Amino acid sequence: MSTLIHPGEEIDGYTVESCLHAGGNGYIYRVRPPPDRPSPFPLLMKVPGVGPGEPTIGVVSFEIEQNVLPLLTGPHVPQAVASGDLAARPYLVMEEIAGESLATIIERAPLPPEDVARIAAALADAVHSIHRQDVIHFDLKPENCILRPGGEAVLIDFGFARHARYPDLLAEETTFAAGSAAYVSPEQLNSNRSDRRSDIFALGALMYQLATGETPFGEPESYTGMRDRLWRVPTPPRRLRPEVPPWLQEVILNCLETRIERRYASAAHVAFDLRHPDQVKLTRRASLTTAPGFTRQLRRWWHSLRHSPLIVPSPAMPPSGAPVIMVAVDTEHLDDERHPALQRATRQILSQNPEYRLMVVSAIGAAPLGEGERIEDTASGRHLEHRNRLSRWAGPLKLARTHVSLHVIISDNPAETLLDLARANHVDLFVLGAPGPADGAIAWWRSAASTVSANAPCSVHLVRVPERGNALHESDPAEPVVS
Repeated sequence: MSTLIHPGEEIDGYTVESCLHAGGNGYIYRVRPPPDRPSPFPLLMKVPGVGPGEPTIGVVSFEIEQNVLPLLTGPHVPQAVASGDLAARPYLVMEEIAGESLATIIERAPLPPEDVARIAAALADAVHSIHRQDVIHFDLKPENCILRPGGEAVLIDFGFARHARYPDLLAEETTFAAGSAAYVSPEQLNSNRSDRRSDIFALGALMYQLATGETPFGEPESYTGMRDRLWRVPTPPRRLRPEVPPWLQEVILNCLETRIERRYASAAHVAFDLRHPDQVKLTRRASLTTAPGFTRQLRRWWHSLRHSPLIVPSPAMPPSGAPVIMVAVDTEHLDDERHPALQRATRQILSQNPEYRLMVVSAIGAAPLGEGERIEDTASGRHLEHRNRLSRWAGPLKLARTHVSLHVIISDNPAETLLDLARANHVDLFVLGAPGPADGAIAWWRSAASTVSANAPCSVHLVRVPERGNALHESDPAEPVVS
């Protein structure tokens, strides 16, 4: 199933006019609304890329935005209008924001300090607004920020975002620092996606660029290059631009602190200081005018080898009281007899926890080396197909969309990957099928069951089926074994 669309095509009444953007996270088109559903503002349609050469992360990031954007309200985000099912025709229709992209504004940098403060305060307002709605953006960059004609900032592209009350769809990407290289925070490089102050770090990088015309850590092209910010001290803005006032440098370098607990506690505090420079408490940061010396950088580098950035819980992202339940489903073997038993056990467990969060997970092998012409022979097409198989497996459970998320993981070591995902999402109960006495290792979950049971950070519910030769009926209860 290809997701690409063409000008003139009509999708659920929306007429495609032109393609505005093509990138790794999908395609964006301008569309006209159906005649019977007029819109008070121009509309855009976003679709994921599926096919040869398309990255699998595009499907995941599209689903994240499809889930998160409709939950957000206010003037600092585009309004979600309509969406299509990933299993049928995936798309997301949203408001097109009128205004100037921060990417265009930054081309004129360095800007006067008063303009930097005004723009950055508007950005901080927008960041604070989504944080109050339990969302962390995790990909703040010039291309994802727009200033309305009235001066308000709007954040777009929530494909890497995380909502505090829902499982993290990017948590399985344990070696991938979701975000843009010049703005990603140190903790993201250590696979930590739990703290709103990651957005404050990116906000500091944007302010640095507005004030100096340069990014604080360059434009690294590798993961190793990005990790320099775990120890490296950026050149003080006043070294590059003497006209930057001490109070503004204080704000910028506060945001760019490697250790989270040394940054601003919230974006609202950043906005306040930017609008009240006389209230900014100056520290040694404000007076720096020379580049950090070799000895200091070497000492910080050595320290970074022994210590990861301190992770301090953020008060804006409180842990949910709803239990997190993860179910492992083998989508490689749709005829496996454990599927009905696993569904029945899951239904029974969820009936006892009305406020549950359910993660339905499948671990699959990588696509064959070299992608074929058929969609199903490509990495992104294979990922989407198994995601749809998970959707069909969960369909009979009739779950509320806000309570369930679907995860497809490409891994050569399913057991360890599942365990990593469980730890990252603070799973309370892990549910998976157990091998029968006479079974061989036909499905990955059978060989993984013992590893998961022995190492899981939570309770494990193993679901068995009657031995072969005994009839399996819908009324037969699954025999649970809890370890």
